[in-house]
Order: sequence, then C-alpha cells, then structure tokens
Amino acid sequence: MYFLPEKLDDYVVAHSQDEPKLLQQLTRETYQKILQPIMLSGPYQGRVLSMISKLIRPKSVLELGTFTGYATLCLAEGLHPEGEIHTIDVNEELEDFQRSYFDKSGYGTQIHQHLGSAIDILPTLDKTFDLVFIDADKPNYVNYFHLIIDKLNPGGIILSDNVLWHGKVIEPVDPKDVSTNAVLEFNTLLKNDKRIETVLLPIRDGLTISRKL
Repeated sequence: MYFLPEKLDDYVVAHSQDEPKLLQQLTRETYQKILQPIMLSGPYQGRVLSMISKLIRPKSVLELGTFTGYATLCLAEGLHPEGEIHTIDVNEELEDFQRSYFDKSGYGTQIHQHLGSAIDILPTLDKTFDLVFIDADKPNYVNYFHLIIDKLNPGGIILSDNVLWHGKVIEPVDPKDVSTNAVLEFNTLLKNDKRIETVLLPIRDGLTISRKL
C-alpha cells in the first residue's frame, strides 16, 4: 500500500496535520478488538479526507463502508453546521462500536447509520449528496457508481478508495481475481464517463477524486 520510500513517506506524514486524539483512541481500540484493523483509513489518509471535506463544506455526505467509523469522523470534520452523513455497512457487530465514537465526537446527531447491503439501501435513500466516499466491497464498485451518480449534486465529489489495489492494477491479472478485475473496470469507468471529471491520486492504496459536471 506504500509506494513512496519509507523515509520519504515518514516525512510526508510528519509534515501533515496531526491525528486528533479521539481518532488515535479509535485506532488503538480497533487494533485491540476488531478483526482486520488494516481496513482503517489511517492517520494520513484521514487528514486528506478531512481536508477535502473542509474544502467542500458538504451539507450531505454518503459513505459506503463504515468499518469502525474512522473515515466517517474525518469526513464529519468538514460538515456544514446543518450537514449530515449517511453511512452504510453490512456488519451489525460493529454498529454499537461505531456509535460510541460518533457520540464522543460531537457529530453524533449528524451521523446516520444504515445496516445492510448498500445495493439494497441506496435506492431507498430519497436524498442527494455533495460528497460520497466509496470504501466497501470492490466487486460492487461499478454498481455503486451507477446507483450514486444520479444522487450526486452538480459539482459534487465522489472519493473512491483502494483504486490502486496494492499495485495489482498494473500486474498481469488472473481472470478469476474478481476484486482486481472489478477495480480495473471501475477505474476505466471513472476515466471515460462523461458526467464526471476524474483524477487518481497515489495516496496510500490509491484515492480517486471524481467531480460531477
């Protein structure tokens, strides 16, 4: 996931905004109690998400893939005072864990959790969004895009995580590797869809910013 030399990567992190204490606590508890803690966005990418959200000042945010709520809280830092986040995850075992940190953050009343498949939940959300963060199961990334694009306000932003997929996007691909092939298809879709303009950033495992025209 790290494409810069380690010393240069350390320098980048050291000269970026520090991770808030609540998120440090969330990280520690995730590593202590939750399986696959590597799924956390992490302090550097978290500061990137926070900065983007602060630049946009969204009134409505959609997140696909909550995990323990780290990225959710980073995105909440830029919320308009009257803004809200709708975050979707399939893991019911994490719902109370997420909520405990949402409420500690001061953004608790602005964050709405949805439990279940995003494929099923998205059509039921009668809302439009200024900012969307996709960080869920890779095989459904293309499906998520098609369900989201008409709910995205003009000028709205889609952030898509893991678009370099551990570097596998430039390696020979096994036809049976569903996730890698899905990421490749998704990246091509973002590049070619005329409704958006896109730039892929080599941040951690790859983060794409797409803006609706």
